[in-house]
Order: sequence, then structure tokens, then C-alpha cells
Amino acid sequence: MLDRRANADPDRRVNTQWRTRLTSMAVASGLLMEFVDTTALATALPTMAVYFGVRPEALKHALTAYVLALAVFMPASTWLADRFGAKRVYLGSLLVFSAGSIACALSSTVPWLVAARILQGLGGALMAPVGRTIILQSVPRSELVPAMNWFTMPAQLGPLLGAPLAGLILAVADWRWIFLINLPIAVIGALAVARYVPNESSREIRDFDLRGYILIATAIVLFVGTLAFADTDSWNVLLAAALIGAVASGAAYVRHALRTEHPVLDVRLFSDSTFRACMTGGTLARFAVGASPLLLPLLLQVGLGWTPLQAGMVLIGQATGTVLAKAVATTVLRQLRFRTVLIGSNLAAAVLTITPAFFGLLTPMWLAFMVLVATGLTRSMQFTVSNTVAYADLRTGQLSAASTLASVIQQVGHAIGISIAGLLLAFSTTGAESLDISDFTMPFVVVGLLGASASMVYGRLHARAGENMRGVTSLAQ
Repeated sequence: MLDRRANADPDRRVNTQWRTRLTSMAVASGLLMEFVDTTALATALPTMAVYFGVRPEALKHALTAYVLALAVFMPASTWLADRFGAKRVYLGSLLVFSAGSIACALSSTVPWLVAARILQGLGGALMAPVGRTIILQSVPRSELVPAMNWFTMPAQLGPLLGAPLAGLILAVADWRWIFLINLPIAVIGALAVARYVPNESSREIRDFDLRGYILIATAIVLFVGTLAFADTDSWNVLLAAALIGAVASGAAYVRHALRTEHPVLDVRLFSDSTFRACMTGGTLARFAVGASPLLLPLLLQVGLGWTPLQAGMVLIGQATGTVLAKAVATTVLRQLRFRTVLIGSNLAAAVLTITPAFFGLLTPMWLAFMVLVATGLTRSMQFTVSNTVAYADLRTGQLSAASTLASVIQQVGHAIGISIAGLLLAFSTTGAESLDISDFTMPFVVVGLLGASASMVYGRLHARAGENMRGVTSLAQ
């Protein structure tokens, strides 16, 4: 009897581990689809601009629309998962994202493409938070760390695959296929989720903060929209009205949130100085991250005249650096304090962000690749530390709300970065019919300096900030 039990326990543990991996990989399919799609689109922007008959920087709205949709719809994800079931909502998000991908492939005008990207964003906004919820609900605590590692793996694989895959597709086929490659991933992911993700038990459903959601969504859309269209002279009056509306909606939301027990985004978390510093500094740093998908592909293909395939192979440098950061982060953090790493990695990332401003026609591909590897490494190091230290002084009961708030802030930072990049390009090319390599100098320098300003915010952290988080790895970057 004892031998039989001894043999049964290892077997049961192996079965649990395999089910954990299968569950994690099933819900990770959505993340893989998102990251491949986003990276591929950035590489294809110059080619798509030719088809639509617009300047390449005009397609910034296709990037902004998606990230903006993520920020707007993400706060509702947790409530929807509780109300309708995480598995059902996740399958729905795969369907919506796939429908958006098909609509993107069928686009014949820029407004159509932007609308399709918003539909994709609706699906994408649910995938990551609901997928994380599925894992937290269905995976045993003892298997949570490896489960999260499997779940977050597409965040590294997607950018590695997306850029070269887009370059290869553009070399042999129409740009529309960069959106259609999502569909097989969606089908396989949906079948895997249906097969391996268990049906969760009913949960207590809290009333949704509809009033707060409308106020904060309005503020985000109007503010980011103002930046996105700031280079359109004929919209000056409307833009001024939109900016005033954004400020008014934001102020009304803060007042509402301070009086509500469970607001959709809990702004009271900003009373914690560590969380506030990490969110503020991280947002400034993410301006450069958001600007990169617009500036880099245009610089390499329009400014330097490289083919989409050449540009795609170089652009995977950033993703390569992100992967390398995982290998060196633990060693670095054993030797240095969190604040030191934050400031140092931020300044290094800022310098590397500016470096492409000095690329020229004679710049070798290998050098550009190495610059982007270093950029990805330093940025990943910074955000790994920032996303860990941010929660150091919060209570356990605040972590879920803090994670949601941080996710929205990150997406807003990316959207602002894209808009700033487009605005700077518009200023650089005033009166010119097409982009020239010299037009990229000012945008790269400005977004790099904006990112560097985060170090002043990180400098306000206590010297031993986050020391109680030693050994904890952030799950979101």
C-alpha cells in the first residue's frame, strides 16, 4: 500500500505539471497573436503607406488606435471575467481580435484600418488580464511561478517572430497577409482553451463602476486624441475643446473615485510615494517605447532605404535584448540596489534611444542590430525593476487594483509616445513632400530626453526602496 501511494504521488504531480503547462500555453496563444501582430504592423507601415497613398507617419493612428483601445477597455476586463466567466470571456476576446484582424486585412482606407484596429484593441484588452485571471484561478499555488513563466513567454517570442515574419511576407506577398497570419493562432488557441482550461465556479460579482468608467474613458480618449491630431492645423478649435473636455473629465473622475468604495481605477494608490514614483517615471520612459514602433521602421526603410526584410531582421534586436535581460537581471540585482539599477538603466536606455538619430547611409546593419539589442536590454531591466518596486509598500488587498491601474497607465504612456513621435515628425518635415533621413534626428533626441527625465523621478525613491521584494519577479512588463 505504501509503495502504491509513493508511486501515485509523483504521477499526480507530473499530471498537475503538464496540465499547468497546457493551461498556460493555451491562454498564452492570445498574447502571442497580439505581439506578432503589433510588431508585424510596425514593420509594414511604409509599404502600407504606399498602398493607401499617404505619408508613412500618417499611419501612426493605426498604432495609436490599438493602444488607446487597450487602455480604454482594459479596466472592464476583470468585472467581465467575474460576470460571464473568465474562460468564456477569453474565448470571446480571441473571436473579437480575429474579427478585427480580418477587418484590417480588408481595409481599403486609413479610417477603415483605424476602426479595425480599435476592434482588435477591444479583443486585446481582455486577453492579458483575463488570461492572467484564468491562471490564478485554475493553477495550484505550488505551480504558479512556472505557469506565469509559460504565460509570459509570448511577450518575448512575439517580437522576435513578428518583424522578420512581416519582412518575409512583404517580400513575397501582399501586406494584408500580416493580419491573416493571426487566424491559425486564434483557432489553435481557442481549441486549446476549450480543451484544457477548466470551467470556473461562480464568483461574487461586484457592481461595476459605470459612471467612473465613462468618465475615465472619456478623459483618456480626448487627451490622447488631442495629441494624435495636434499636427492638424484645421482642427485647432476642436482640439482645444477636446483638451478642455479631457481635463474636465479627468478631474470629475478623480473626485468620483475618491468618494467611491470600489472605483474602476483606484487613484488613492498614488498616495503611496513608491508606487507614484514608479508610475510617473515609468510613464516618461514609456514615451520612448511607444515612439519606437513608429520611428524605427520608418528610419530604416524610408530614411536608410532598407527593404522590409532587412529592417525586420534588425528590429528583432530589441526583442533579443529583452530576452537577454531576463538572464542578467538576477545577477545585477544581487549586486546593486533597485534605485541604482532604475536610474542607471534608464539613463543608458535614453542614450541608446537617441543613438539611431545618428544612423547614416553607411551605418552597417550589424551595428544597428547591436544598438537595438542594448536598447531592449536596458529598457527591460528598467521595467522589470520598476514593475516590482512599485508594489513594495502596498498591502496585499491593494495589489489587484494596483495591477489594473498600472496596466492602463502603461498603455496610455505608449499611446502618448506614438502621438509625440508623429507630432515631432510632422514638425521636422514641415513643407517637405517626403521624409528624409535628417528628419528623424529631432524626434529621436526629444523622445530620448523625455525618457531620461524619468531618472529625476526615480532619484526621489528611498535608497532602500523595494528591498522587501528581493526574489520577486514582476509578472507584467
